[in-house]
Amino acid sequence: MRALALEGLHGEAGARFAPFAGWHMPLQYRGIVAEHTAVRTAVGVFDVSHMGRASVEGPGAAERIRSTASYDVTRLSAGEGHYALYCTEQGGIADDLFVYRLEEERWLIVHNAANAGPDYERLAAAVDGAGVRAREVTGETVMLAVQGPLALDLLAGVLGDAVSGLRPRRVAELAWRGGTVLVARTGYTGEDGAELVTDAGRGAELWEALLAGGAAPCGLGARDTLRLEAALPLHGHDIDVTTSPREARLGWVVTLDDGAAFEGRAALERLAAGPPARLLACIRLESRGVLREGLPVHAREGAGAPPVSRLTSGAHGPTLGAGIGMAYLPPALAEPGTPLAIEIRGRALPARVVARPFYRRPRAG
Repeated sequence: MRALALEGLHGEAGARFAPFAGWHMPLQYRGIVAEHTAVRTAVGVFDVSHMGRASVEGPGAAERIRSTASYDVTRLSAGEGHYALYCTEQGGIADDLFVYRLEEERWLIVHNAANAGPDYERLAAAVDGAGVRAREVTGETVMLAVQGPLALDLLAGVLGDAVSGLRPRRVAELAWRGGTVLVARTGYTGEDGAELVTDAGRGAELWEALLAGGAAPCGLGARDTLRLEAALPLHGHDIDVTTSPREARLGWVVTLDDGAAFEGRAALERLAAGPPARLLACIRLESRGVLREGLPVHAREGAGAPPVSRLTSGAHGPTLGAGIGMAYLPPALAEPGTPLAIEIRGRALPARVVARPFYRRPRAG
C-alpha cells in the first residue's frame, strides 16, 4: 500500500483512511455529508496525489500523444487542457485522462490511479523516441484539488491574483515561495476550482496554506458523491473496456475528422455510423432509499420481469436529498422523464430518468 507524501498531515486533520487503487487514502475527515456540503457551499481541498502524473517533452510531442489519445490534442495551445480517452481496438474505453499543454513542446498527462501503471506504459510506448520522452513524476509531486464556489478567491489569496484570470480548462505555472505551483482550472466535483501540482517537498506548505485560508479537508467519500451529482463517470464503474464513448455520452472527446491514426479509431468510426444500442442515463429515486452500484434496474411497467440494466454507480445525493445513480439503458428508456423501478432487497422502488447532470452549479451573478 503506497502512502501519500502528506499522510501525516491528513492524520493530524482527523482523516479516516481506507485502501484505494493501491494507496492508503483519506476516506473522510468530519464526515462525507459535511465535506460534500463544504464543497457545494464554500471550499474544500482534496489530496489527489494518487492520480498518475507523467510529463512529456520534446519536438513533435503533440502528434505522438495524439497517436494514443482519442482527442486531437494538437489543437491545444500552450496553457490549455482537455479531457481525453484511451480506447481499445474494439472501441472500448481503456481509461480516461486529462492532457495539459504547458508549453509548445512540454505536457502534463494525468491518469487514473487504478490504471496508472498500464496507462504510463501505453503513453511511453507511443511517445518515446526521436527526441520526445515521457517521464513518470507521480512520486516526486503532490496534487491537490481545491473546489467550491469560494475556491478561486481562496487560491487568489494563497497564490496571487493571476489565478483570477485563469479561464476554465486553462493551466498556468505560478511562482510561489521559491518554487512553482501548476494551477489548472479543472476538477471532478461539478464546482468551480482548480487542481494544483507542486513538488513533494513543497506539498505540506501548500496544504497548510489552503487550510489556513479556509478550505475544509475532504476525502474520497465526498469526492465520489460530488462527482456522481455532477454525472461525471468513474472508470471501472460507469465506463470501462466494455463501454464505447458514444454509449457513455463521451463522443465529444473523440476526434474523427483529422485523419490521425490512434488505437480504436476504426472501431469508433464503425460505431459512429449507426445508433448506439444503449446510453448512459441518470436515474433519480422517487421514494426513500439509498442506491448502490449493481442494483437491478427495471422498466416501471415490467418490474416483475428480468432487469433491463444494473446501476453502474449509486449513492445518496446530499445536495439533492435523494437517491441517485447511473445505468446503461436502451435508448427508448434513456429519455428524461421515463419511469423506472430500482430493486432494493426485493422491493421495486419507483425511479425516473432525469436530465444530465443531476446537479449544475448556479451561474455567477
